[in-house]
Amino acid sequence: MRIQIISPGSAAAARVAAAARAFASAGTEIAAVTVEDAPVSIEGPVEAALAVPGILDALVLGAAGGAAAHVIASFDDPGLDAARALARGPVVGIGEAAFHCASLVAGRFTVVTTHVRTVPVLAANLDRTGLSKRCAAIRAAEVSLLALDDPHSAARDRVSAEIDRAIREDKAEAIVLGMAGMVELARSLAIEHGLPVVEGVSAAVRLAEGLVALGLPTSKIGGWAQPRKKSLPPRLAGEV
Repeated sequence: MRIQIISPGSAAAARVAAAARAFASAGTEIAAVTVEDAPVSIEGPVEAALAVPGILDALVLGAAGGAAAHVIASFDDPGLDAARALARGPVVGIGEAAFHCASLVAGRFTVVTTHVRTVPVLAANLDRTGLSKRCAAIRAAEVSLLALDDPHSAARDRVSAEIDRAIREDKAEAIVLGMAGMVELARSLAIEHGLPVVEGVSAAVRLAEGLVALGLPTSKIGGWAQPRKKSLPPRLAGEV
């Protein structure tokens, strides 16, 4: 099967593609694309909104190219409902995937993300998935994605400190890492703190594979029904 990985912006694109390929099953082709006209990184509602048109364009092209499922590789899950309304195959957001996986391995989890301005977005997404009661807290380490890529910065230590507080103060039993593609960081933090640390790209790829294998397309009854052609620009109006 072919799974399309859509990275809004370029800051994390290479890391996201590598994470997706590392966790894809044998026989799964990862088609990774970057939304070049989106902000470099998605770290708040403005960047997320600006990325949505490019995400939808990429999804349509990916479906035309044979993608069986799509992963939106930004932790805020921008454009997820719109993408599902356009697509017939499954569309998985890495934030939603991480929340669900954490809920399967722990009674309570805390989300550790980058900036405080993403907290309301993630809180709304948790409400939407029905997992708010399972989430003990959303913590912002106040670090940038670019800093997390720099081994000489203090970004990792700040994330680790928030996890320590989550364990002590939130009674968290698992951590959702709100940063796309940070597989090695998640592994090292899990060892350091002795609890599951869920990374969203790997979770989303595995969930997307499972949905395709189960023969479960996106429902076209109700909120994710195919939009009327008259409401779409020509580039989005073809069969997906």
